[in-house]
Amino acid sequence: MSQRSCLSVILAAGEGTRMKSALPKVLHQVAGLPMVAHVVKAAEAAGASGLALVIGHGADEMRKAAARFAPKAETFEQEKRLGTAHAVIAARAAISRGYDDVLVMFGDTPLIDADALTVARRRLAEGAAVVVIGFRPPNPAGYGRLIEKDGKLTAIREEKDCSEEEKKIGFCNAGMMAVAGAHALKLLDAVGNKNAKGEYYLTDIVEIASAQNLDVVATEASFESALGINNRVELAQAEAIWQQRRRYDAMLSGVTLIAPETVFFSHDTEIGADTIVEPNVWFGPGVRIASGAKIHAFSHIEGATIASNCDVGPFARLRPGADLRNKAKVGNFCEVKQAVIEDGAKVNHLTYIGDARVGAGANIGAGTITCNYDGYSKFFTDIGEGAFIGSNSSLVAPVTIGNGGYIASGSVITESVPDDALAFGRARQKTIPGKGKELRERFASAAAAKKKAAGADH
Repeated sequence: MSQRSCLSVILAAGEGTRMKSALPKVLHQVAGLPMVAHVVKAAEAAGASGLALVIGHGADEMRKAAARFAPKAETFEQEKRLGTAHAVIAARAAISRGYDDVLVMFGDTPLIDADALTVARRRLAEGAAVVVIGFRPPNPAGYGRLIEKDGKLTAIREEKDCSEEEKKIGFCNAGMMAVAGAHALKLLDAVGNKNAKGEYYLTDIVEIASAQNLDVVATEASFESALGINNRVELAQAEAIWQQRRRYDAMLSGVTLIAPETVFFSHDTEIGADTIVEPNVWFGPGVRIASGAKIHAFSHIEGATIASNCDVGPFARLRPGADLRNKAKVGNFCEVKQAVIEDGAKVNHLTYIGDARVGAGANIGAGTITCNYDGYSKFFTDIGEGAFIGSNSSLVAPVTIGNGGYIASGSVITESVPDDALAFGRARQKTIPGKGKELRERFASAAAAKKKAAGADH
């Protein structure tokens, strides 16, 4: 089957009014990725070499999004929404190129399993002209039933048209199909619109193909894989299913999740074996973690790279561009952004490191800030190997702290510090006996006068 060419036509034109959103429905995200992008990934995993996105509502926004998650996809606009067959025909130019297999998929089924698509393609390779993907929902009410006879699919019967006996059938239409490319356009062009809604239904090709003595069969996908998303409740359900799958895979691959149900991954999270993740950790897009790391509770990580045996958190935030090298530590209530923390360096607590390099073995004291932004531009702070930055220090970028440099606590450093130098950047302390009492009395008198004046006004 690997020699067979395949086009995936993904229907993504629906307005999705039940989402109650200005955003096109299929761009709502599961695991940090638009639903339709999950469908694209499944199609590609099943061997689709061509992608055709049929768009409608929010067409410009869809094109911009598609350029990011499916740069090789063609987009076709369905200007009038006249049914599913009408939507597929919008991609006529792509279908007519003569692919062996045509997969028809829906952009609001983000959990679709590539294996289900591969099975459908295999049936095409075995000679079927149309393969309908079915599923068995816990409650089949409302779904079209798949009517089979002698191993062949003879019809898809909408529930309102089912006999009482047919309503007992639990095998239902998931909507997705695989169609032999040699027959696709002929079958689609034969679909009429003589029905109550005056629409062209893709399901009609089952009876059309059967009438032409073409083989029509059904394959089965899991209920979860075929789950379509129509509102925010179902979107949350899909997210929960996706996360459950990902946690399961992570643990089987050697990752310890102490409280799995509290850890949330993104679609592209990479996490190595022997990593330990404590409760309530959130991984945004673009996170790569090597083996043996420890991620403590309540940490928020996105766009970050964490090398082997690093220690992060609790309550740490790693923002895009954070790059922790071997055995680096970023402790509680620390934020790191667009910065390299080199081997064995420690950023232990209550600290912000942004647009910076912290050299190997350096120690960053509590309350340290790299002052990297002047309101208009960002500037770089370079902290050398083995440097010691005392607590409550402000490093005003651009600035360099040399290897082995030592910054006294409470300093504001505005000039670069040479290797092994000690730098102070604070005012000399002055103590005036009795002045504290005098100030308190003065402030109290002023406050009383202000209060008295406010009372007189009323």
